Amino acid sequence: MTDLDEVLDGIPVLAGQGRHVSALPGGLTNENHRVRTDAGLDVVVRVSSPEAGLLGVDRHAEFVNTLAAASTGVGAPVVDYLGGRGVLVVGFLPGRTWTEVDVGANLGRLAAALRRLHAAPSFVGRFDMVALRRDYLAVVRERGFPLPPGYLDLEPAVERAEAVLGLAPERLVACHNDLLPANVLDDGGDLRIIDYEYSGMNEPSFELGNAVAEARLGPEALVELCTAYYGRADPADAARAELWGFLARYGWTLWGIIQEGTSSIDYDFRGWAMEKLDAARALAGGPRFDALLAAGAAGAAR
Repeated sequence: MTDLDEVLDGIPVLAGQGRHVSALPGGLTNENHRVRTDAGLDVVVRVSSPEAGLLGVDRHAEFVNTLAAASTGVGAPVVDYLGGRGVLVVGFLPGRTWTEVDVGANLGRLAAALRRLHAAPSFVGRFDMVALRRDYLAVVRERGFPLPPGYLDLEPAVERAEAVLGLAPERLVACHNDLLPANVLDDGGDLRIIDYEYSGMNEPSFELGNAVAEARLGPEALVELCTAYYGRADPADAARAELWGFLARYGWTLWGIIQEGTSSIDYDFRGWAMEKLDAARALAGGPRFDALLAAGAAGAAR
């Protein structure tokens, strides 16, 4: 259990002040607390779990990339960072946290926010779901965590998707890479995006496909998001993004299995993982999958 008072006393801008602390919901790899001081400071203190290293999280990269995201006006301003202690302090942003319904109702606004974020200065690190998924599988095997039944049966389909995506990679940009609806804040103006644990240079189509997958929306929503983002209606764009969404679900499944085996947080990580796997399995076993591969390959051949 984190000694929160000790943590807060170790943050120079908060030490020795009257503080009003309230826990914030969410955070499956960290604790988040809103802290308001008598001097008028209003911040969020993120205290990271020590187990996050197994999940591929680089806290220093998160700090540097949060700074870069803030420079675009999309991310929260960084107030302090305690390197080596897993503590990041950012300014509190007012606004309502999005739900899955909000994503579907605001795809144009989300596309605009992502274009701003993707224009940020280069992020530290490369986020590569293909490599990360293999790293996760190695951790699962080394630790003896039980794989979901039938997980490896999808490998042939995954390899086909990886082959198509490798034909003509997009230019890498500064991506968030973990765009859950809850990571979007809406105050009625420009959207803000928070929590850069998995940030790094990546293809924008991954960001789009993963965002729609996390919101559990269908292919029509992804077409709309891609059209708004790229400024064109091209089936190859949506096919590429949907293939990335498929690979993201398959990779994040293992994230859930690792969390089930290591996290002290009271959460149904296996249920979360199985939801990802079931969605990936449904796509790979349906008639759309071959059509997506063909559209992605056709787009790469231009």
